[in-house]
Amino acid sequence: MGLLTPLAVRIGSIPWMPRYLPQIVKCDNVIRTLTGERYGLLDIAGLPNTTVVVAGRRSGVERQTRLLAVPRSGGRWLIAGSYFGGEKTPQWVYNLRATDSAEIIDRGRRRAVRVAELHDDHRAAAWQELRSVWPNFDLYEKRTDRLIPVFELTPTD
Repeated sequence: MGLLTPLAVRIGSIPWMPRYLPQIVKCDNVIRTLTGERYGLLDIAGLPNTTVVVAGRRSGVERQTRLLAVPRSGGRWLIAGSYFGGEKTPQWVYNLRATDSAEIIDRGRRRAVRVAELHDDHRAAAWQELRSVWPNFDLYEKRTDRLIPVFELTPTD
């Protein structure tokens, strides 16, 4: 965690924040471009993150999504399809569900990963890990009627 993490947590708890996600992504993309892909908003906030690369389930076009991610042992990552607690499931979730493999970009290194959506007790344990890094997941869970999907990404190399 970084010095700006508490500020990021406060900003992430604002109820109308999901409406501005497209603008946040554009801002993040500008920062990433200006820094040669070394830093983005999550990095500035001191939060762990990775870029998930997955083919569109219908188009087959490669899509990249920068996500808050919790590192686990063995190079594994946890991610959650929270969308700030919005009522819609993010599109990248459907793309991950349509495949068992994807890639991540972490610190400029691209790696193949196996994708596993977690359920029941495995999801509950992973959810606690996610909450320990980003307390707003509790708030997001309260904002939506949907079960927020949780995935584990495991390197295949």
